[in-house]
Amino acid sequence: MIVDVLSFTTTLTVAVDAGIEVLPFRWKDERAAAYAAERDAVLATGRSRRDGVSLSPASVRAATGVARLVLPSPNGSAISFALAESGITVVGASLRNASAVARWLVERDQPVAVIAAGERWPDGSLRPAVEDLWGAGAVLAALVDLGATGLSAEARATEQAFRAVVPRLPAELSACASGAELVDAGFPEDVAIAGELDDSDVVPLLTGSAFVRA
Repeated sequence: MIVDVLSFTTTLTVAVDAGIEVLPFRWKDERAAAYAAERDAVLATGRSRRDGVSLSPASVRAATGVARLVLPSPNGSAISFALAESGITVVGASLRNASAVARWLVERDQPVAVIAAGERWPDGSLRPAVEDLWGAGAVLAALVDLGATGLSAEARATEQAFRAVVPRLPAELSACASGAELVDAGFPEDVAIAGELDDSDVVPLLTGSAFVRA
């Protein structure tokens, strides 16, 4: 399970809610345009361009006429792309669809690895992202509420972190490093969409090269 709240898996849920297939791809890879063209897909633009469809979930929500979308991102999408041919079952989870993913996982009764994608510093090195901790915790909390047991110590701590932040979730999302960055850049709606806790019942499943509704 991949969690990248700001913004890949949030944008992914918005797209799959709308019936759009999402093809993950590496970030800043010059082959992305050809990859999209070969698959008759729209290539997401950089969010800063503010035109067309991008990693911004608000842009995907406003889009029309898009059936397939190549959606690169430096973390969640790149991880998903790397796992696409591994044979591992990969689902995309966010705050928007946490309970739906938990229900889907419980029905399958299999071991689950939760990957909180994290973020990157300006030099490209990885940094922790608390929003992904909360997104992962939302799924774990829902699993526990459905009777799941056997969580690791790390998973229990993640679950508890989510339960603690729930009463303040929208404000904390806007205040965390990634959220504040987006708000300052003029994308407060993207942060608001990311905080739509359990508004979606979609479970994006990576099937071949594309995420589709499970």
